[in-house]
Amino acid sequence: MTGDLANLESTIQAVEAAGVTTLHVDILDGRFSPSMPIGLETAKRIREVTSMTLDAHVMSTDNDYFVQEMLNIGMDSVTFHVEGTRHVDRLLRVIQRSGAKSSLALNPATPLNVLDWVLPEVDKVCLMLINPGYATDASEAQVPYALKKISALRALLDSTRSEVVLQVDGRVSLESVPSLVAAGARDLVLGSTSLFRKGATLAENKLLLDVAVREGLDRAVQVAA
Repeated sequence: MTGDLANLESTIQAVEAAGVTTLHVDILDGRFSPSMPIGLETAKRIREVTSMTLDAHVMSTDNDYFVQEMLNIGMDSVTFHVEGTRHVDRLLRVIQRSGAKSSLALNPATPLNVLDWVLPEVDKVCLMLINPGYATDASEAQVPYALKKISALRALLDSTRSEVVLQVDGRVSLESVPSLVAAGARDLVLGSTSLFRKGATLAENKLLLDVAVREGLDRAVQVAA
């Protein structure tokens, strides 16, 4: 939602030139969430014009359909929401059989216990820090319990020596990155408040992000010690 929709290929090239290796592609159906930034044909075109790792984030009331479409397009990783899925474990297996990475997303208020039985089956968990689909609403702030929820999931993963990646999505700003990383996030979905922050180039913002991530990792090491 932060790319130039009239010239996505140029945006993708600029992001890759800045040193970013993975592109997060939001797929919304306009029902699960109110917005619909790109369609399936645009997602297909994105796959055609870049060799970057593509991380599809499906926000839909019909995940069976949209997840399969993402696999058909050739996405490297597919994330879907537990809140919009009847048969979570089956859909995870569909993704895994395709050779793609499987990921579950949780809305801010969704408790972590929905992961109790499926956590060993996923490659990544995406914690939404704002309600999905409202990123363009400036009044939509990161939920106040974001760090607590990240820390709780990090503790769960560490207690089981899990290699599941903890991703966070929503208002991941330059200012919040150190705290998010220190709390346990290891995969950051970057948008208008960080990588695409106005007043600086992508390359300049990427350098600032690298510094912010290192600060967060240093804090995490200090806490662990």
